[in-house]
Amino acid sequence: MTAPSDLADRLGLAPGARAIILNADDFGMCHAANTAIVDLLTTTRIDSTTVMVPCSWSPEALAFAASRPDLDVGVHLVLTSEWTRYRWRPLTGTGSGGTGTSLVDAAGFFPTDVLSVEQNASDEDVAAELAAQLQAALDAGVDVTHLDNHMGSVYGLVTGRDFLRPVFELAAQHGLPFRLPRSMDGVGENPALQAQLDRAAATADAFGVEIIDRLWSHRFELLREGSPDEETYEEVRDGFIALLRAVPAGVTEIYLHPMVDDDELRAAVDFSAAKRGYELRLLSDPVVLQAVEDESLVRIGWRDLRDLQRRSAR
Repeated sequence: MTAPSDLADRLGLAPGARAIILNADDFGMCHAANTAIVDLLTTTRIDSTTVMVPCSWSPEALAFAASRPDLDVGVHLVLTSEWTRYRWRPLTGTGSGGTGTSLVDAAGFFPTDVLSVEQNASDEDVAAELAAQLQAALDAGVDVTHLDNHMGSVYGLVTGRDFLRPVFELAAQHGLPFRLPRSMDGVGENPALQAQLDRAAATADAFGVEIIDRLWSHRFELLREGSPDEETYEEVRDGFIALLRAVPAGVTEIYLHPMVDDDELRAAVDFSAAKRGYELRLLSDPVVLQAVEDESLVRIGWRDLRDLQRRSAR
């Protein structure tokens, strides 16, 4: 296990503190996501969320966030659109008059996969689109607390070509931390990827952008979905509790995708609607909440990192 950075110390946490940020990704993707996340935020079952600004239901999410500046709401920077029946396009447009953009597929939407982004997107188009997404949230009146990224499309996870420099430039310009882990701890051993993270972390430090020690989640899909032995809620819950119990010292974000499992969600996504509903249930489950308490996990928010970053910049 890699030793944590000094982030927890600089945040004023006790020595050896095991701090977590429970974050809900995909705010604004659909009404099912908004319904779940608003409830979780207002009942303090999660610590933060991030909005997918290009999505159709982002106006509802942004309006709520603007009305509650006390809550931690960031921007989920988007360069992909992964579903078959429900898709979204860049804010900067799809191009016209023979001048296209490198950010869309043949149908004019963000591509469905990260590989296409890494192979085809230009640095200039990415920088302009990410800036437009953040600016749209700011223009909506949101007190943006942080930035993160949908499907890891800026990390260079597939080919090694990343888009982290424009992200760090944007984050530094606006005094915002970014969801980048310093360590592969808990997600497998990959020396090449760890070396890539080390380089990225050094760049973040050079820009004065705060990042976290670890980024954890559980499996995105529901195991054995559609089969007679499909993974049950209790199995998902037990796995999530095991994840909580394994959190080491330092600052770890644990991200989920809680949504209401309803007809709208099932019409939008190709799989794992039930898993999204399970994640909503998880975050209010007394057994899960008791595990957080039993493990003495310290819950913090991205606003804490933003305040630290802005103080350091001053």
